[in-house]
Amino acid sequence: MSYPVLYIYHSMSSPLPWQSCGNSWNTDKCTEISGNSSFFTSNGSITTPEDEFFHNRLLRMSPDITHIGGVVWPVFWSNVICWVIVYLCICNGVKSVGKIVYFTVLFPYVVLTALFIRGVTLPGAWKGILFYILPDWGQLKKPKVWADAATQLFYSLGPGWGGLIGMASFNKFHYKNLRSSIIIPLVNSGTSIWAGFVVFSVLGFAADRSGVPVGEVATAGPGLAFITYPAAVSMMPAPNLWAVTFFVMLFFLGIDSMFVTIEAILSGVVDEIPACRTRKKLITFITCLVLFSLSIICNTEGGLHVIGLLDAHVAIACTPLVCGLEIIAALYTYGPRRLSADIRFMTGRPLGRLWLVVWRYIVPVILVVITAYSLKDAAGPAGWCVALVSVICIPIYAIQLLFKSKGTLIERIRENCRPNNEWGPADPEMRHLWKAAINKNKNRDIQLNNLDI
Repeated sequence: MSYPVLYIYHSMSSPLPWQSCGNSWNTDKCTEISGNSSFFTSNGSITTPEDEFFHNRLLRMSPDITHIGGVVWPVFWSNVICWVIVYLCICNGVKSVGKIVYFTVLFPYVVLTALFIRGVTLPGAWKGILFYILPDWGQLKKPKVWADAATQLFYSLGPGWGGLIGMASFNKFHYKNLRSSIIIPLVNSGTSIWAGFVVFSVLGFAADRSGVPVGEVATAGPGLAFITYPAAVSMMPAPNLWAVTFFVMLFFLGIDSMFVTIEAILSGVVDEIPACRTRKKLITFITCLVLFSLSIICNTEGGLHVIGLLDAHVAIACTPLVCGLEIIAALYTYGPRRLSADIRFMTGRPLGRLWLVVWRYIVPVILVVITAYSLKDAAGPAGWCVALVSVICIPIYAIQLLFKSKGTLIERIRENCRPNNEWGPADPEMRHLWKAAINKNKNRDIQLNNLDI
């Protein structure tokens, strides 16, 4: 979120600081975009002013991850501002977050619509849109394309991060979860597609102005948001207005993700240590302070390299592993029969066999393939350390539970693979009804077994 904040600040300047090469941070390789330019993005011989502004002025980027360098203070203070805003928004609990999210979620849709209307009215916009919607079937043969698609899903939908489960825990007990589980992916995918039209309409305009194919304009990773799109915006009428609008939207998208992630952590802490419920503001402050401290390394000259390492080994490697462990816990340890009975008790509808087949057999295979493919490209010891640190708390917690249990090792494992006495609905009335339903199902199973005999 620090980068959009800095871009919002610099977007107030006129002309935009990334429009020209006549600045102190520019190098001799800097070449401004013109109508007859044969280059739009940086290559080995030249660089664009947008590229140099992002890497040289904003980040003061080091050559590689082995050179972390010092703290880049503008990025650091932007990070401080972001964390202060996050704390003030979530310190009063999920209800206050819910009110704020009404604005932070809806506002980006307003901005996307405004940017789309402006984008499609620009000359050459349809070149970008056609490039976006016309498929290149040959790309489907490349494993990296599928890995990138999986990364996008894990980032945008958030499975394995705890956010979905954390937010769902605040729903009413008989909430229609199936409806939400269908609506959320559809809205998420629809938003991504809609954002693609917004971005590629502007990229088509930039390609038309630069006299290059759209494929040379489009870039992957952070370069799209912080190099290519600013370059395109600088060619538009009223560039400051559209630059501020775009980066404000990015900021709100980032802060929404922060709300969900931190609330998931807080929910886990409060559930594990009930005494923390009375000191929620203090726990929230400590959590934000710890996470802010951990994020400082991303505010250094090598920060973008660290972010790339985290992206590659947390989102695409560790998150599928966590999802796989959730599948094991729900379908193989807790059991499909119990899970189906609980879902029926909560929603009033039985769980279809198709869901169980997909969860038990198809999803685990997909997760194993994704994890194996991503780990084969692990960036040496640093990559493996990042992947290990991200999930090390899971075996540590499991070992702790085994030491607390009594009996032989097999008995301890069996004990910890069964629901304990605290398992069940938190509401006393619902807990009583749930236990009655469970006992009824047990009696029915016994009767069926007797009939089989």
